[in-house]
Amino acid sequence: MANPLTGPRIAPKSGVAKQLVVFLHGYGADGKDLIEVGRQWQKILPDAAFVSPNAPEPCAMSPMGRQWFGLTMRDPNERWVGVTKARPSLDAFLDAELQAANLPDSALALVGFSQGTMMALHVGLRRPRAPGAIVGFSGVLVGPEHLAEATARTPKGEPPPVLLVHGEADETIPVEAMFSSAEELGKANIPTQWHLSRGIGHGIDGGGLLHGGMFLASSFGVRLPTR
Repeated sequence: MANPLTGPRIAPKSGVAKQLVVFLHGYGADGKDLIEVGRQWQKILPDAAFVSPNAPEPCAMSPMGRQWFGLTMRDPNERWVGVTKARPSLDAFLDAELQAANLPDSALALVGFSQGTMMALHVGLRRPRAPGAIVGFSGVLVGPEHLAEATARTPKGEPPPVLLVHGEADETIPVEAMFSSAEELGKANIPTQWHLSRGIGHGIDGGGLLHGGMFLASSFGVRLPTR
């Protein structure tokens, strides 16, 4: 059995967790890469607990970093094989975190970057019960031909809301990936919003962070602060 995932976390500012935001980092990074986003979102999500697990494998191309799955760029199916293989460990982590916080799946949000976005979409859309939201920065939907598997639904029978954010000048995963992913999700009747960060490469700018935080607040039904 794989070792359980661990990583940095931030307790809710209010002291009591009503939502759980899980960050999924990119290839070659680790949980520390995204956890500070939680501090920036605390003002609009004071009841959220934030956790950023380290991916399960050491990164072959970056020994100090981690990977959700290996990338050789030689096998056209390696992304699909990778997300499928990595899914059980992430699902187990999410189940344990929700149970520990005594929260329902509707209080869960998955926020990914790059390879982490691939995982957030793959796992979040296939959970037994839909998470409250999925936010993907600078990533892509893996295996759109398999979206019939994306059966995660709320108690009302609705799929989870999705926000995709991408840099216009991304050379690692071109911005076309965001548009094609949104189109495929739309065909599968999965509500998807998107935000284009002008002049930004493979990264997250202030506008993208603001959109992501506001999207989570809206998805959770959290009233935004007036000042």
